[in-house]
Amino acid sequence: MTRARKSDLVIDGHEVALRLKAERLYTRSVVHVDWVRFTCRLKNAPLPTADDLFPLPGHTWSSSMLERIAKTLRELPDPDFAVSVQAKTLADQACEALGPDFHVFPEIRKGHDFYRFRWSIVRNDVECGWVGFLASGESPRQQAQAETMHCNIYGTGCTFAKPGFNHRLAELVRSTSAVLTRVDLALDFFDGLSGGMERVREDYMNGLMDNRGRRPSCNQVGDWCNGRARSFYTGSKEAGKQTNVYEKGHQLFGPLDPSKWMRAEVRWGNKLRVLDANVLNFPTDFFAGASDWHASLVREADALCKPEKIKTTPRLAAETILAEVSRNIRWIRNTAAPSLALAFQYLGTDSFMELVEHQKLPGRLQKFIPREVASAYTNAFKRLSGSGTGRLGLQPYSAAT
Repeated sequence: MTRARKSDLVIDGHEVALRLKAERLYTRSVVHVDWVRFTCRLKNAPLPTADDLFPLPGHTWSSSMLERIAKTLRELPDPDFAVSVQAKTLADQACEALGPDFHVFPEIRKGHDFYRFRWSIVRNDVECGWVGFLASGESPRQQAQAETMHCNIYGTGCTFAKPGFNHRLAELVRSTSAVLTRVDLALDFFDGLSGGMERVREDYMNGLMDNRGRRPSCNQVGDWCNGRARSFYTGSKEAGKQTNVYEKGHQLFGPLDPSKWMRAEVRWGNKLRVLDANVLNFPTDFFAGASDWHASLVREADALCKPEKIKTTPRLAAETILAEVSRNIRWIRNTAAPSLALAFQYLGTDSFMELVEHQKLPGRLQKFIPREVASAYTNAFKRLSGSGTGRLGLQPYSAAT
């Protein structure tokens, strides 16, 4: 996944805090939209302007930037021209949603995430987003991607956008029938969260972050021994819902700064889920909908909310489990099969079962419950093996004589 370069994030932390507080007062929403990604099909992309469609030499342009864009478009190969102009128009509209400080950089750059090219969205000539278009390869999957364009607005773009940008981006998503692929929702505690990072970890250990009787995976990052620059992650990007609670003040001002600023951030993704544009319109409600624990944080911030859940889509969930199980079976076939066959042949059934029983699920499968894995495993094995195990390469081991 594309990330903003670290050098792009060297910004005044005090200005960031002031802007976030001003946005909170303006919108009356304690939760800030901190990252947005969406994809639309070419047929639904915005119509280009006449000036972009016909960048004629000798036209009187209002600025050197427009003139450079016109020159870039004039020099494009014919097959790339129409899509490039559509992508530029989408980038223009994203800039309008973000506010007057944002512009499209007047040169086409190398693309990200398997798109061949991108138009950069810049503020003070620093990239804070982009629109990708055309495929970087010839595979069937990438050719399907060539029928789309993708808009990615970084956290810095959202932070410095004009208040209300989330509603304007939501309208752009709807008008282009786009698919939201990522939305980050951030709740800031500028004076610190009661109990600090230790409280967050204790909440997890006490089951307060459990959702529907299941405890999400967790990961601790940072200097927990000395209490600096700590992050506590729960959930996973693969499941389409990940939460990160971290010391935002340390991120912006340095790990030795006494700032108490903490941030709780939910990253919603479209893996296993369908993200509606309302996530952008009602960020506080969808933050609170992540779990009862998330809703309690909203209340702790003295805000009212109506928790809105983004449910897992059963069909997407089933396809994801099947993909992970298929990966596991392929690993057994390609890597572990000779060792398993050797153990089974020379240990006998009882000893072999003693060797393999009572094992945890492999890491990539631990986010699923056992009955889901059991069902998917049978289906995946049938799909991969055909009529028998011989097609998987699980023949009995034969020692060399």
